[in-house]
Amino acid sequence: MRHVETTETPREVISVRHLWAGYDGEPILEDINLSVRELDFIGLIGPNGGGKTTLLKVLLGLIPPMRGEVRIMGKSVEEGRRYIGYIPQTVEFDRDFPISVWDVARMGRLGRRRLLQRYTAEDDDIVAEALRSVDMLNLRDRPIAELSGGQRQRVYIARALATDPNVLLLDEPMASVDPRVSASIYELLRQLNERLTILMVSHDMSAISSHVKTVGCLNRWLFYHGGKQLTPDMLEAAYQCPIDLIAHGIPHRVFAEHAPEEEEVQQ
Repeated sequence: MRHVETTETPREVISVRHLWAGYDGEPILEDINLSVRELDFIGLIGPNGGGKTTLLKVLLGLIPPMRGEVRIMGKSVEEGRRYIGYIPQTVEFDRDFPISVWDVARMGRLGRRRLLQRYTAEDDDIVAEALRSVDMLNLRDRPIAELSGGQRQRVYIARALATDPNVLLLDEPMASVDPRVSASIYELLRQLNERLTILMVSHDMSAISSHVKTVGCLNRWLFYHGGKQLTPDMLEAAYQCPIDLIAHGIPHRVFAEHAPEEEEVQQ
């Protein structure tokens, strides 16, 4: 059979139009516009307090927009958030509480069940596949407190996958793991991106520029052009100061321009 190529644009899974959002009447995000297409892997960088987590909270329906419109899979946030799997920046847990890897991952099925409904065989099959996909099924009976930081992060990804999502949202996913472990998790995300759309926020420019398909900068306003290149203009607009890029193949650090008196080199 002859293969016919198509140039059809992937469908839009998240639409953000002229979004303003914040807390107690004070905007943190202003006039945000973003179109996320199916099987995108978008990375957003920006300084602390720039609104990265706030944007994710809006997409999850945890805070309402002040202005603008957000659609997920063509639906309102209230209806569309069931298509989202979420991996938070930090997960607090009692290390003395004897909860297993299996039980943590199975929490992802809670939103798919009625109140007090028992887990079904289908639930268990989905959880098993989620753990298998992150290479943690063999540790299903291990207490979560006995795992390394990287292993726990894989379990939290499995918990998100157990919701059977179309989109994964990740908030600083490598904040608690070392660089060696983070490389393996990014490889896992690359594999998951073959079937899932991913939107990740991070302050790690090296990771963003190395592993995502497209990248943007967020600091109250969003600077995103649908490409992978981080330009000095984008960074200076987002970080609101002149910057130097220090790179070995990829950009990985941002420094504010030094004042002249700070540039002296001690002998």
